Amino acid sequence: MSLTTVILAAGKGTRMKSSIPKVLHKIANKPIVEHIIETVQALECSSINLVYGHGAEQLQSALSEYSLNWCLQEEQLGTGHAVMQAMSFIDDNEDVLILVGDAPLISTDTLRSLIQAKKNCALALLTVNMDDPTGMGRIIREKGNITAIVEHKDATEQQRKITEINTGIMIMNGADLRRWLGDLSNENAQNEYYLTDVISMAAAEGKTIGSAQPFWNKEVEGINNRLQLATLERALQEKIAEGLMLEGVTLADPKRIDVRGELSVGTDVHIDVNVVFEGEVHISDDVSIGPNCVLKNCNISAGTKVQAFSHIENANIGESCIIGPYARLRPGTVLGNNAKIGNFVETKKARIGNESKVNHLSYIGDAVVGEKVNIGAGTITCNYDGVNKSQTTIGDSVFVGSNSALVAPVKLGNSVTIGAGSVVTKNVDDNELAIGRSKQRNIANWERPVKRNKD
Repeated sequence: MSLTTVILAAGKGTRMKSSIPKVLHKIANKPIVEHIIETVQALECSSINLVYGHGAEQLQSALSEYSLNWCLQEEQLGTGHAVMQAMSFIDDNEDVLILVGDAPLISTDTLRSLIQAKKNCALALLTVNMDDPTGMGRIIREKGNITAIVEHKDATEQQRKITEINTGIMIMNGADLRRWLGDLSNENAQNEYYLTDVISMAAAEGKTIGSAQPFWNKEVEGINNRLQLATLERALQEKIAEGLMLEGVTLADPKRIDVRGELSVGTDVHIDVNVVFEGEVHISDDVSIGPNCVLKNCNISAGTKVQAFSHIENANIGESCIIGPYARLRPGTVLGNNAKIGNFVETKKARIGNESKVNHLSYIGDAVVGEKVNIGAGTITCNYDGVNKSQTTIGDSVFVGSNSALVAPVKLGNSVTIGAGSVVTKNVDDNELAIGRSKQRNIANWERPVKRNKD
């Protein structure tokens, strides 16, 4: 039987105290609801129906890359009413998986176990046992069989002692769902149409109601305020850290790492504290990352050392390189093997060859640098004339003296030497020495200025 999904994401999230819809707040730098959408996509559903309400334009803009059926809930009249808004997209002969939009850690494994449970019954719920279930809907069982869900506000004192609670995630046949929704009533403490009432309706029809539980209780925790957002952020990061360590990564402190995308690692990788990974990052064998670094959409090849406070974005780093400390490698940077980018060096759209060095206090942008080049401190490739960007090309075995300015477009041949303090505006042929500085004058008996009287 085919599967469709309904994600309930219409709530405003008042307790977030924000102009941003609750489900667009981020965990691991990705909107809450986007985590859920991507998890559902892995189930190969026939469609994803998103029930939305507050912040419609923000939601549609943020999720424009996904193929969704948009189901507007103009008035928030309960979870049952929310699912009603999606029924025009749902066929009677398919199963309907209903998810809450504020529980971002739900996993495909847990959802698959719930789908499997549904194969033996008419309706299956995802439940969880909590030490403190205050505020949650309780699972009512008779002789072990689920017969109803009672919301906390409607529960008796005896029912409130039950620790098995409803997560809001369930699956049932489309025809059954359509029939039960048509019979919902809002005669309850909240005057809302509770989706959970379909459980008692199913029981009254003699339907078998099954259940499954999550593999990790954090999967079903919802986010209603900033504290819960931060709590689940740390829970997710600690789980990611555990996975990395099981893959053989050494983490200086598992509680001080942030992975905000996809991180793949080789063997014998060492990551120090407060390192942030964003986008897609690949780290090969024997790489060490120093403290307080940020790596975004980059590839770090084997044996490279990234030292403290370095930033690398959209760059490819060769084998056995040394980067930093305090280096910034901007988009388009490509380093050959055994290259060195030192402290307070910035590169951008620069290809730097094998065994070349830019040791400190330099800017190399829009440049192609050959092999075994040494670029002295304070060197700048002047790549921008205020309108256009131009390229600097440097051959192999070039030595650029400190505090030089290479004014693009300019080309330095192989084995060129640039005298310190030069401003180079013309091409330099192979094996030449270029010196472009004003002549020094020494003035004898120079009288230093003296401080003037204030009067």
